[in-house]
Amino acid sequence: MAQDFETIALNIEDGVATLTLNRPDRLNSFTDAMHAEVRSALELIRAGRADGSVRAMVLTGAGRGFCAGQDLSDRSVSAGDAAPDLGVSVEKNYKPLVMALRALDMPVIAAVNGVAAGAGANLALACDLVFAARSASFIQAFCKLGLIPDTGGTWILPRLLGPARAMGLAMLGDKLPADQAEAWGLIWKCVDDDALMPTVSALAKQMAAGPTVGFAQTKKAIWASSTQDFSTQLDMERDMMRACGQSDDYREGVAAFMEKRTPRFTGR
Repeated sequence: MAQDFETIALNIEDGVATLTLNRPDRLNSFTDAMHAEVRSALELIRAGRADGSVRAMVLTGAGRGFCAGQDLSDRSVSAGDAAPDLGVSVEKNYKPLVMALRALDMPVIAAVNGVAAGAGANLALACDLVFAARSASFIQAFCKLGLIPDTGGTWILPRLLGPARAMGLAMLGDKLPADQAEAWGLIWKCVDDDALMPTVSALAKQMAAGPTVGFAQTKKAIWASSTQDFSTQLDMERDMMRACGQSDDYREGVAAFMEKRTPRFTGR
């Protein structure tokens, strides 16, 4: 299944929705129009999860870049005669975008195929698993413009890297190569360029065929853990374990284990 868009591409196949940012001539930088199309695509993906046709998502970019962040020539943020209110853009576009990704009831995998800069870097880091091509890099470019990391950057970076490395990336704007990002624990894995999409596609299909009820609860619990105390987290684990234990996926997993066969999960 494919859906027609102007600035992105959406393909749904084998239970996997692949959303490709598709403005390669501008390194897939965001405009208001692109944000609107991504929102529409995410609505389709949520609908696919409800009817069972989508059980995992891949986010990637077309051409030689993943996403260069905000397109500074876009009228909504262009620093022309009147100073723009960039807070409006954050509230209208970037906050809903990362919140929607985090709330998706399925695994969300970023395939970073090239430079991920500014909001583009933090968009990738908001996904559940991040794979990057060896030639890719991550740049917190905000400081070059007198800005702060947005799209969740000030929340995600210190939690993944600690305050020292987060502060260095945010205040210096240095390019972080993909292999170093993996070594630091910023991303899950760095792979050779020609292996990126085959690796991510195979994993997404594997996860789409897996126990997606449990995956969805796992991602919610891990994301919540940084803002909850230990006792509250244990209570969340109890409640989520109870919900998972009542799912068709759990019944199928146990039956397959007892019968020594491959489970056939339905995501219910």
